[in-house]
Formats: sequence, C-alpha cells, structure tokens
Amino acid sequence: MEENELLKKRKEKIEALRAEGIDLYPNNVNVKNTTEEILSRFSDADHDQLVQIEERFSIAGRIMAIRNFGKAAFISLQDRKGRLQGYIHKQIVGEEAYQLFKKLDVGDIVMTEGKVFRTKTGELTIEADRLRLLSKAIRPLPEKWHGLTDIETRYRQRHLDLIVNPRVKEVFQKRSRIIQLMRRFMEDRDFLEVETPMMQPRAGGAVARPFKTYHHALGMDLYLRIAPELYLKRLVTGGMERVYEINRNFRNEGISSFHNPEFTMMEFYQAYATYEDLMSLTESLFTFIAQNLLGQLTFSYQDRQIDLTPPWRRVTVKDAIIQTCRIDPDILENAARAIAYARSLHLDVNDQEPLGKVIMAIFEETAEAGLVQPTFVTHYPVEVSPLSRRNAVNPSLTDRFELYICGKEIANAFSELNDPVDQRDRFLMQLKDREAGDEEAHGMDEDYITALEYAMPPTAGEGIGIDRLVMLLTDSASIRDVILFPHMRIKDEGGN
Repeated sequence: MEENELLKKRKEKIEALRAEGIDLYPNNVNVKNTTEEILSRFSDADHDQLVQIEERFSIAGRIMAIRNFGKAAFISLQDRKGRLQGYIHKQIVGEEAYQLFKKLDVGDIVMTEGKVFRTKTGELTIEADRLRLLSKAIRPLPEKWHGLTDIETRYRQRHLDLIVNPRVKEVFQKRSRIIQLMRRFMEDRDFLEVETPMMQPRAGGAVARPFKTYHHALGMDLYLRIAPELYLKRLVTGGMERVYEINRNFRNEGISSFHNPEFTMMEFYQAYATYEDLMSLTESLFTFIAQNLLGQLTFSYQDRQIDLTPPWRRVTVKDAIIQTCRIDPDILENAARAIAYARSLHLDVNDQEPLGKVIMAIFEETAEAGLVQPTFVTHYPVEVSPLSRRNAVNPSLTDRFELYICGKEIANAFSELNDPVDQRDRFLMQLKDREAGDEEAHGMDEDYITALEYAMPPTAGEGIGIDRLVMLLTDSASIRDVILFPHMRIKDEGGN
C-alpha cells in the first residue's frame, strides 16, 4: 500500500477515535517500571515462580509489532531501555480496552499494566489487565527499515532512526558515557571545568576559516569560535592553572566522513607542564575511558584491531615521512629539494611555499594514512604552529604533537608559546599568509598579546576531538553516525 494511502487510513481512524471521545494525547501518566527492570529482575524466573508473584507492573512505550489472534494479541513494546512483550486478551483487559486496542497501530505509544508470566516459548511477557493509549501516531513507521540503503534518510530523520534501530541509540548512550568519563578523569586531576564565549570578536586559537555573523546592538562583527584556546590561556594567566572545557566549535570547511562544520572537543590547559607530560596524560585518559566503556584496551575499528596499551609510539613529522617514503633526510632540510619531491607526488606547491608547509603537505600525502595504531607525531614546523612554543634545540620546529589512530588526527597538543614578543611575530607571519590569500591564517589579537605581557606560566594544552573518539570506540564509519543531527544540505520541496 502506498504511503499516502496508509496516511489517509490513519487519519480516518484518528477522526473516528476523536468522535468516540477518546483522548489521543493524555498527559496524566504514572509509569512505574521499565522493560530493562522487568527483564533483569525475572530473567531467571520460570513459569511456576512467576505464577506466585502477585505484584503488578506498568510500562509505557511504542508498539513495534502486533500479532493478532482473534480475541488475543501479542505486542512488542519498546521504551528507552529496550523491548518487552505484552499480552492483550479480551477477557483480561476488558471489552472497552480491547476494542480500543483493535484500533491501535504499530508506532502508537501506550501504557500497559499487569502481572508478568512466561509464554510457552519461554518469553517473559506482561499480561495486561489495563491498556491506555498515550499518543497516537499519524504517520506509519517505515517498513523493512533495516534494509534501507539511503543513509541520508537516517541522518535527516534521526527520530525514525532512533525508533527502529537499537544500535543507533547505543552509540549515543556510549557517547554520553564517554563524556562523563572524561569529566571524571579531569576532575580527579584537579582540573576546573569552565565556559568561554562561543561568539568572539576575533576568530582565534586555530588555523581555520570561521563563520561570521553581526551583532546589531553592538554594531560589530562576531565570529563563531573555531577554538576556545586563547580564552582558556587567559584563564591560566589569571591563576586558573588547570582548566578544561567541553566545547562546540565551528569551522567553515568541507563536510566528509571525518569532518562536520559543528563539532565537539575537549580542550584543556595545565600550567607547569610540557607537551611530553600531556602525552602521558593522554595515554592515561584514553585507557581510562576504554577500560570503563569496553572493559579492555583492544577493540576493532572498521576491521582493524586497535590496541591502546601504553606506551604508544612516538615519531617526529620528518621521521614519519622518511620511514614511509624511504627518502634521503636531506630532502626535508632544503626548500627547493622538498618542493621538487612534493611535485613528484603531484602536490600543488609553489616556489615561495615555506619549507614547513611543504613538509606538512608531504606528511599528509604519504605518512598520515599509515598511522593505524596510536602514534604521537611530534616536532611540527613553526610555520603551521602559530601558538606553539619553539623547540629549544631546533627553533624551526615546535614542541607539539598530534595523536593519530587509524590514520586520523584525534588530538592536538603543544607546549604553549608564552613569549609575547615571539607571539606577535607569529601573528605577523600569519597576517602575511592571509594577505597572500590564505583564508585560514590566524589573525592578529592584540588583547591576547596584552594578556601574555602579564606573564603566563609555562603551560601545555591539548584539544581532543570527541566526535572522532566516539567513532573509534563505537566502530562508527562516519562522523555523522555519532552526531545526533549532522549538518545536511536543505532539500527543496521536490525532495532534491
């Protein structure tokens, strides 16, 4: 039957129920139990034991299936905790309630009350002596939902996805659990959770293109934050020596299986620490989460076995390239030779490209995908690290790492640049890049430089991509699978 015909019949049924004076959307409901509570409590009870129980139970949820047998029927009832079978018999529930039941549909939300028993097939069931309609569904649930190949429909109609696909709900329950564990871990180490502005007069703290808006009362442009970094470091300067924020960031960039314009990170800063300290902290955090969430440090992600057991591999950017490409290390020390090698890889680089940016282009093209097991990639070029402290041995590099798992960046950290003179020079270098056409280059932030002039203690900071971490720990192929409402292009009225 076509969907519009089903919809027509549903609406006719609703009008008939209204004419009978039945409240289709009551609000005075007192539900005492959940499906999980009943299933866990009586999972080992046999038929004879259940017969002795006089206690009555009430559950509410959505009807997911109906099997009619004339004067009796079985329904599958789904609440937030799972599914439980209900038994509706005319002689037990009464004539009036049974006549109402006959007019219900899959997708309706009801409450049943009664005792529990076990069927001949051994399934735990609630025998309803009371049935109440709580919310009538106008639209039918999609048939054979699990066979759908249109992934986009799942993302656009997440409410349906959650109703008919228990695996989806499990992913988001785990996401919530992961964030709870992160908070517990940070609080146990004396970090203070804070909130910083999501609308900022300057887009700072990362190299990315921002979303721009306008505040009419103040008469000024504002930017959705690309990172909370500069505000968090102001707090460190102010004496909040250990701070973290679980934050939403916005970057006006492309959409892919690992990128969404709006995403969630945990960013934290620790005074009197270095980027090397944060490597150890990151290992501890990830193993803490995995052990509490999965019960082990090994798991499968997209058919790859991942092992979080510390210590994790550490390799410099240059060494990662050299080991992958088996090239002469001198190539990465000379701009002309590096550019020539990049072009041999069909990378688009110009003759004026700084050596550090050429090196990173080569790294991303050649070495990145091979970093499957947890790997700290260290010593990034200063040209791509405008807020990182210079390395004491080689000032062309920075004390920075990025954590890679399954070929994707999961975290970014560094010893913070707290020299206001050097910071101003870095911003000026970024301004030159912006004038040359780089829309993602960092802008000048005089207020932040002023804050540094009051002396920020030696500090290390890190940002961890929560969406990507959830992807890993739930074996989700796309970032859209772990964001409840991912951004999608709006469909026109024709469905395009």
